[in-house]
Amino acid sequence: MSSQHGHWQLEVDADGIAWLGLDRQDASTNSLGRAVMEDLDARLAELERDLPRAVVVWSRKDNGFVAGADISEFTSLTDEQQAHALVRGGQRVFDRLEALPCPTVAALHGFALGGGLELALACRYRIAADDERLALGLPEVMLGIHPGFGGTVRAPRLIGAPAALDLMLTGRTLRGARALSLGLVDRLVPPGDLREAARQMALSPPAPHRPGPGLRLLSLPVVRGFVAQRVRREVLRRARPEHYPAPFAIIDLWRAHGARGAAAMEAEASSISRLFLTPASRNLVRVFFLQDRLKALGGRKPPSFQRVHVIGAGLMGADIAAWCAYRGLEVTLQDRDEPTVAAALERARAFLNKRCRRPGQAAECAARLNADVGAAGVASADVVIEAIFEDATAKRALYQQVEPRLKPGALLATNTSSLMLESLATGLADPSRLV
Repeated sequence: MSSQHGHWQLEVDADGIAWLGLDRQDASTNSLGRAVMEDLDARLAELERDLPRAVVVWSRKDNGFVAGADISEFTSLTDEQQAHALVRGGQRVFDRLEALPCPTVAALHGFALGGGLELALACRYRIAADDERLALGLPEVMLGIHPGFGGTVRAPRLIGAPAALDLMLTGRTLRGARALSLGLVDRLVPPGDLREAARQMALSPPAPHRPGPGLRLLSLPVVRGFVAQRVRREVLRRARPEHYPAPFAIIDLWRAHGARGAAAMEAEASSISRLFLTPASRNLVRVFFLQDRLKALGGRKPPSFQRVHVIGAGLMGADIAAWCAYRGLEVTLQDRDEPTVAAALERARAFLNKRCRRPGQAAECAARLNADVGAAGVASADVVIEAIFEDATAKRALYQQVEPRLKPGALLATNTSSLMLESLATGLADPSRLV
């Protein structure tokens, strides 16, 4: 039996195994947008009504399993209630998958990241194609959030708190051997054997993986309080909660709930709903789309991205300018007068003195920072970054002045933390420039 329902195809073979394959119709890479999740929910309802012998969840795309949630949907969230409804809806779908009373196997190849790995964690078993493309991770912290579809609960339960917290706090990806040693995957096989190996696991399922007794002990309330304090101290060496709250939210969730029970899921949803709307997350999502845009513009060659002009020499503008110079870019910084820009450059130099380790590096970076009250750098910039105050009318007026001076192919980026790009792009001759 075979049937197609939106983005998911369901096939039941002669052994009674249901093969649930994802092929997002409007994209070259699988991601978990609202429509994909609604289709999955409908498919799971079918499986509940006519229970198969086992279920294998797999990707019908060659490049990988699932890259994560559809990040473009994050930008449409305007309040915590809306975000909470989105997250809880996703959690309920994965809970439904987890609750199926038959073996469930995630057959992974290429990437399984963020929501994609959370989908795999909702299955009872995970089997992966072992090659250089395999990358498993929960990188949500790099967008200023944390896993929201049950990852903060299921990952510690599966591999223990130390490894799970490290995975979520660093956003790093794991390759096959490390994932296997942690118990994140149950088996590695050559890519050509993935389907048959998934079939065999579905037909003869082993005992599900559990972390060892010592790791389970860390989830006891008294013990995890001490562990959480130690982890928090480590994170404080690299970030402050007022500037980058996501890592601290991850620690707080585990400390409060120990990855156990319905309350842990609800707390995860409430926490990520708040994080979605923070300036840190809004800005990191914007950076993500800017990087994506630059990759697309660059094709197979690295983009020629050398000059940045920053408009707005407040705290955020100064920090943006400093980071760009630190990354090797030539930077011009503009504001209404020389003293304002001078103060921002002094802040940027202090950042560089603290950040740079190699002798002479801070001076080299600072030499790439230049005051530009007259906005001469706009014409030669590859990217113009607007970092003025949060007023849509003022931003649009600035864009009207800047756009005619941009060179062909240059981008106009906004550092807004709350205003919608579609609204800000009104009046631009080429709205696609704005990121």
